Amino acid sequence: MKVVDILRVKGGTLFTVTPDEPLKDSLAVMAERDIGSLVVMEHGDLVGMLTFREVISAVVKNNGAVGTTIVRTVMDDAPLTCTPETEIDEVRRMMLGRHARYMPVMNGKTLMGVISLYDVAKAVVDSQDFENRMLKAYIRDWPVEEGSEEAAPKL
Repeated sequence: MKVVDILRVKGGTLFTVTPDEPLKDSLAVMAERDIGSLVVMEHGDLVGMLTFREVISAVVKNNGAVGTTIVRTVMDDAPLTCTPETEIDEVRRMMLGRHARYMPVMNGKTLMGVISLYDVAKAVVDSQDFENRMLKAYIRDWPVEEGSEEAAPKL
């Protein structure tokens, strides 16, 4: 399974922010849309990622306030990225290795979407469920040789 398979199911809605936008405005978008991340774009290029992790750190450093903080000062300026053709197993390893919950999907310089660790976990579970159903169906339909008492194993 590849990232493109997740994007196909998830849809193409993207939420971005510019690096010079006030952090409070970005937080309002995240709260309104119930999302945990925003891709930071400048002049059509990916320049960072803003997630609730960076927001919490910024608020703690600023004694519980956002104040006049801008996105550029708190964003992750070197986010992990993948392509639509990246295998899901590789994405899992990358995300787990960096403790990343969100990953922009890039096709060259074009932002195709963002996948979350939840999206990856759901895709893996759905794939395993499908495989289990197919195996159980195969076992149920196990051919019995004539004159043999053998039957499919009971599940």
